Amino acid sequence: MKIVSVINYKGGVGKTSLTANLAAQLAWGNKKVLLLDLDPQTSLTFSFILPDVWEKDFSGEIPDTTDKTIKAWLEAFDGPSPIKLESLMRLPPRAGKALAGKGKLDIVSSHLGLINVDLELATKLSGGSLAQVKKNFISLHRRLLDGLLSIDPSAYDVVLIDCPPNFNIVTKMAIIACDYILVPARSDFLSTIGIDYLIRNVSQLVKVYRDFATMSQGAKASPINPKILGVIFTMIQEYGNAPIAAHRQFIGRVKRMKGLSVFDNYIKRNDTLFADAPESGIPVVLNGYSSGSHRSVVDGLENVDAEFRSALSI
Repeated sequence: MKIVSVINYKGGVGKTSLTANLAAQLAWGNKKVLLLDLDPQTSLTFSFILPDVWEKDFSGEIPDTTDKTIKAWLEAFDGPSPIKLESLMRLPPRAGKALAGKGKLDIVSSHLGLINVDLELATKLSGGSLAQVKKNFISLHRRLLDGLLSIDPSAYDVVLIDCPPNFNIVTKMAIIACDYILVPARSDFLSTIGIDYLIRNVSQLVKVYRDFATMSQGAKASPINPKILGVIFTMIQEYGNAPIAAHRQFIGRVKRMKGLSVFDNYIKRNDTLFADAPESGIPVVLNGYSSGSHRSVVDGLENVDAEFRSALSI
């Protein structure tokens, strides 16, 4: 089971569309995929589950119903009644029907109230001594890793984690839990400027975690080594079957970053196609299109998936 966190500090870079379509294409190729939505915007959740269905069956907002989201799991982790992560995994029915028995695709939903959980989690970092602070740091930040390790490793081939566009505690949990980090980016100044900063923050987090783990007595702290899988460019406009000159400028800049790989394939821009997909609950890549421009977008997604599989050796 390979765990991949999908992260970019900048919102609006196509992170959720990339995650949803990668998962769908992997499942179409008979892989077993788990989606984990850690973003309080819940965009990945709503890409598969209608908001009114989510509110009724998942949110816990309606009287006499239970919160079945990652928020409830985080809040109950060290409480008197912990929740098993497996109990939150659901097959999105519309996507499941589109897959027609090919592979497996489950999702753990997010919650709009997850935005407040970081503040609640931060209160658990204090301690009466430096040793206790370090132990609490390790215990808190590896919560997600421990939860995923409790799952039968043969249950899924890939876990894709849709992370918030920040570097708060929940995002750090995802980094510590994962084997790989995938960075989606638009080919513009604001979307690419933070990539180097993200990579440096990941390296610093790993160093702090390792140092604290070494000095903490009694805390479970197996080694972590998340690798940067690479950058995938999204929303690319083409001219002559290649990115336009303005996009090539930023793609080239990122390719020149030391120690960072950039996927050869990219996701083409089609605002209508990607904007309409969540309403159907079926990612773009699972839809059949007769239009040449639409088919071209799907071909690009399939190429990204093939390169992603190769990078993960799956």
